[in-house]
Amino acid sequence: MTRKQKKTLYRILGAGVLFLVSILLPLEGWLKLGVFLIPYAVIGWDVLWRAVRNILNGQVFDENFLMSVATLGAFGCGEYPEAVAVMLFYQVGELFQSVAVSRSRQSISALMDIRPDSANVERDGQVVQVDPEEAAVGEVILIKAGERVPLDGTVLEGTSSLDTSALTGESLPRDVSPGEEVISGCVNLSGLLRVEVTKPFGQSTVARILDLVENSSEKKAQAEHFITKFARYYTPIVVFAALALAVIPSLLDGQWGVWTPRALNFLVVSCPCALVISIPLSFFGGIGGASKQGILVKGSNYLEALAQTGIVVLDKTGTLTQGRFSVAAVHSKGMEEAQLLELTALAEQFSTHPISRSIVSAWGGVPEGSRVSDVEEEAGHGVRAMVDGRKVLAGNRKLMEREGILDGSDPKHTGTVIHVAVDGVYAGYLVVADQPKLTSAQALRELKAAGVRQTVMLTGDTQGAAQVVARELGLDRFYAQLLPAGKVEQVEALLQEKGSREKLIFVGDGINDAPVLSRADIGVAMGGLGSDAAIEAADIVLMDDDLLKLPAAIRIARKTLAIVRQNVVFALGVKLLVLVLSALGKANMWAAVFADVGVSVLAILNASRMLAEHGSSHEKF
Repeated sequence: MTRKQKKTLYRILGAGVLFLVSILLPLEGWLKLGVFLIPYAVIGWDVLWRAVRNILNGQVFDENFLMSVATLGAFGCGEYPEAVAVMLFYQVGELFQSVAVSRSRQSISALMDIRPDSANVERDGQVVQVDPEEAAVGEVILIKAGERVPLDGTVLEGTSSLDTSALTGESLPRDVSPGEEVISGCVNLSGLLRVEVTKPFGQSTVARILDLVENSSEKKAQAEHFITKFARYYTPIVVFAALALAVIPSLLDGQWGVWTPRALNFLVVSCPCALVISIPLSFFGGIGGASKQGILVKGSNYLEALAQTGIVVLDKTGTLTQGRFSVAAVHSKGMEEAQLLELTALAEQFSTHPISRSIVSAWGGVPEGSRVSDVEEEAGHGVRAMVDGRKVLAGNRKLMEREGILDGSDPKHTGTVIHVAVDGVYAGYLVVADQPKLTSAQALRELKAAGVRQTVMLTGDTQGAAQVVARELGLDRFYAQLLPAGKVEQVEALLQEKGSREKLIFVGDGINDAPVLSRADIGVAMGGLGSDAAIEAADIVLMDDDLLKLPAAIRIARKTLAIVRQNVVFALGVKLLVLVLSALGKANMWAAVFADVGVSVLAILNASRMLAEHGSSHEKF
């Protein structure tokens, strides 16, 4: 507990003891009133003060006002023990609520306790310990074994293993060596690393993630907006209803002593605390539970939408497949295969596309920039370059057909076919293949089991390669040979097909799929570990490349919505029942206390299940 919560607990215990003493003392009249006012003042002075302060600020109808009117009215009717008990139990409920919210926040804070305290920077031949925000781009930092990586950077010297569990939820370490990137928030497990800083702290991975989690509560779900509006109108309505219940029947039969207590019971029951607190707490718990799995949700509105997923659209490369291409075959025409591979690799050496990287890797030679000039890359088509004075074109069939070099159908190969032309003459082709991830098929099966109606794959790869992957993984539909704009058009067409209550998810790598991620109802970025584009463009970020986390996220979202509905039905049902019984004189102040505080405590306990159930291991899913 915090200091404030402990202070409240001591007040509750002290007021409870004084309340018991007041009940046991055989007093009557004004003396009895004075004795009961002591525990009431101890436990309820802050509620009365908040009610007065809010009234002065124009905020009349809230739970403080309801509790103040109800308990002071009970004193006016001579129900001294009931008045103190209502305030006492109300404060117990408030303390319980405060502790529940604090524990949820602490759980997420512990999870996201990835902000490094300091950075060891090399300056003027010495190692200086500074705040990470003071380290500049280009400076060299030392990261010792056991220390948290303070800033994003590139390894200059040293090899080590990094614990990425705080970011991904997975315990498998990641090995790094010179030339590889490290990201802030990971823990260096073994060797000493010298790292060159590539981003200021404000733009680092850890800063972006912390900002995302801290601001997730700003984007509220429809259920939260509904409850906010509901409470705004509900509270004044029940206040005037209670006033009418006290006045109108009393004017008709003159029994003020009967109808006034009923109206006070009505006020106690009507407090909307259970809904106002438990629903945001449910979403907060859902977001926290997802965060512990390495699933970052940017707001409860996205968690709510995720529960309504009907269509899941997935990019192929890097999402369903490993994204690590390899050259499976080389077929030359008019030259040696090794020469064809060398010319293609030299033309592709400046491209960062995975297919280009795989061709250079398959060649195995040392790229020589002096042999290449006039390089031009066309997105979605290929590259053209002058290699050793020869004009080389390497790309898909569309590029060749446009240049008038090739017509007809692609060779029948499983994989991506890269056609090559040298000095305007067709020289052959390379087949580059990618393999599905080990968990992709299982993830798609679990999506179906979670209630997803349709799974669709979009890819810029060939029809044949796409068909092989779609058949192997069990996808419902696929669309191949799509440029980025074509993917957006296809998603827009699929949006027209979805049901009125369905949502469409697009899952991509967040780097070249930003337009599609933005167009879908929910954009999910895979492999957000270290990817700025993923964290910026997507609504939900899976912090590693495990697609199994998508069905897990959907189950968390649906569990959250189920708990929200349970709390709404339970709270409104019990309150409505006791409201009717109070109006009919069949429920006393103690029943009213249960309908308010008891329902609030039970609803908060139910909401807290989200963090408890989803805060452990991935094995639960």
